[in-house]
Amino acid sequence: MTQEGSGKSGQIESWPTLIPDVSLASNKHVVFYSKQIYLMSFSLVASGELISSSRHFAKLFAIRAFPPAITVPKASLKMPTRGAKRKAHEGSGATSTLKKSKASQSASPVHIPSALSLASDPLQQPHPFHQEAEQHGIVLRKFYPPEMSNARTRAYQAGEIPRPIEQLNAALQATSRERESVQVKNAVVHWFKMDLRTVDNRALSCASQKAREAGVPLITMYLVSPQDFEAHLVAPVRVDFILRTLRVLREDLAKLDIPLYVETVEERRNIPSRIAELMEAWGASHLYANMEYEVDELRREVKLVRMLAEKGICVEVLHDTCVVPPGRLQSGSGKQYAVYTPWFRSWMAHLHENPEVLELCAPPLRNAESARSVFGQLFNSDIPTIITNKKLADEEAGRLRTLWPAGEHEAKKRLDAFCEQRIGHYDKKRNLPAEAGTSSLSVHFASGTLSARTAVRAAKDRNRSSDPNARSEGIQTWISEVAWRDFYKHVLVNWPYIWYVPLLLALSCLRGVQLRREDPSGSPSGLPRTHRACPNGAISMNKPFKPEYSNISWSYDKAHFAAWCEGRTGFPMVDAAMRQLREMGWMHNRCRMVVASFLSKDLLIDWRMGERFFMEHLIDGDFASNNGGWGFSASVGVDPQPYFRIFNPILQSERFDKAGDYIRKWVPELRGIEGSAVHEPYARGAGALAKKNGYPEPIVKHSLARERALAAYKKGIEGGL
Repeated sequence: MTQEGSGKSGQIESWPTLIPDVSLASNKHVVFYSKQIYLMSFSLVASGELISSSRHFAKLFAIRAFPPAITVPKASLKMPTRGAKRKAHEGSGATSTLKKSKASQSASPVHIPSALSLASDPLQQPHPFHQEAEQHGIVLRKFYPPEMSNARTRAYQAGEIPRPIEQLNAALQATSRERESVQVKNAVVHWFKMDLRTVDNRALSCASQKAREAGVPLITMYLVSPQDFEAHLVAPVRVDFILRTLRVLREDLAKLDIPLYVETVEERRNIPSRIAELMEAWGASHLYANMEYEVDELRREVKLVRMLAEKGICVEVLHDTCVVPPGRLQSGSGKQYAVYTPWFRSWMAHLHENPEVLELCAPPLRNAESARSVFGQLFNSDIPTIITNKKLADEEAGRLRTLWPAGEHEAKKRLDAFCEQRIGHYDKKRNLPAEAGTSSLSVHFASGTLSARTAVRAAKDRNRSSDPNARSEGIQTWISEVAWRDFYKHVLVNWPYIWYVPLLLALSCLRGVQLRREDPSGSPSGLPRTHRACPNGAISMNKPFKPEYSNISWSYDKAHFAAWCEGRTGFPMVDAAMRQLREMGWMHNRCRMVVASFLSKDLLIDWRMGERFFMEHLIDGDFASNNGGWGFSASVGVDPQPYFRIFNPILQSERFDKAGDYIRKWVPELRGIEGSAVHEPYARGAGALAKKNGYPEPIVKHSLARERALAAYKKGIEGGL
């Protein structure tokens, strides 16, 4: 889960000091046009004449209207300071050209957009409120740039800035002939990421089949990336679950004489190069991996596909996470759906018209016994027991490991039990947090120990059962809930909303362009940290789906936020839910909506602070689903509840926990309070007992908080930034 570059700790002193000192390889050139960048692979003859050796142009980026480009020697390119004035530049016209030169290769020019033009481009400027986001930890400046402007968000919506998935598809297409011509050598490799299972794993199945056809061993690997865990806010409980799952996976694969090689790569930027080293060391010619749809991961794969193709190694990146891959479903206007209901109808129709979508992939075939003699050392690689920056306390570890057994066998056991015992009543009990009415499979979907395809197939098979009790609304409702995971990933792919595509990164992703690092630490001077990771944007924790909602003036009241985090708000259902999260690393879905609405509307605290807190504590934390859920509850995402619809936490409590069993389980101070007073003790005659037991009074009055939220949302939306 990474992409080119990460970085050392520290804050970025200034922005937009974006372009570092960099030298481009002398035998490649990039042609920049005013609205598009095309890759051309060129060879320079001794005289400096330019000869094209490419079969075609690969359209990689669509960059919005750069001002005229300048011609500079292959030396250093520095972005001016924030206050620098725009200077006159050489060249004219809407496009730049590659000029023929009689000079030596070291002096031959490369045409690029003016660094000054980038600084003056409104799409490169941060949002006016970006400093608030940074001060409160919403944007991790150790890894990512500031919050982008609304203008840039709209440019993404209009398709004026390329999506990472488009760049990956372009890389796969541009290298297709080279990859198809690669002959199998000593081994085929499958790279596990968030697909930690042997059953119904598309890339693993294809890799196994490729190895069997060629008569060579299958090797599998997993690269532990502490920096990715940090940058992506992965909860310690989830990291622990992943590490435990790796041990189960290694045992299962060993029974098939398939090694699982595990290695820790300390700096996330080094993952592509480390993969290349391992492939060459093993004599492996083919690498298979399932696609992840977050921005960082897609950009990393762009680099990996191109880099390994140049080394004569074929990389196959396959769709597997979603039942229906992103891009397959379009509205009547030919665009991605932004509303769930019509999207779900299209999703269901696609399953009906394409039943092969639910065909499960074959498990990996057994390696020949000779694999152990050739690659025996790979069977004994160490799997870390802890990651230093994601370590659980001993008491936590014991409790959570009991609650959440790891591995795909546990996932299958839970799925079978749910389908046998509870799925038929899912529609009636799914919103009752005191009931065991849900599947509790979200942790397995998030870590890939269970595929969504397997789950939907099991539910649909159950729905076709001759048992009349199996033909229920509950099954269809559960399938629709699983489909939400697909929906939010489709949204993530279509609206990534990255703040900035640094020129350095764009160049480094281009095939054949290499960067010379001046700083011995591996950090080019002039850009200490930021270039090392393309940021996750709106759909990955920085921006709302509708840019105007980023203009809301949020509260950053530390006392209120702490009360919410600790379950001390004085609203029993909110407090019960937050305490469940801290105790279990998990929260009931109905309660997630209640506490998210309470934070963003009753407390008017920036929803992204809650989004981050969830990611840092949930064992089932998933970028797309977590962002989608928060976007819905805070009314800033795709298909949200209207901003004027504000959950009343008392009414939610009375409706979904009528007897108060859920509250009493998680809020021991209220266990002695009888009847409906448990929902609102200070207003229903039980205040003295609640106070004696240490339960706080409500920190806000809901009716007043509601009016404040409505005014703040209205003002922000109409603000016009």
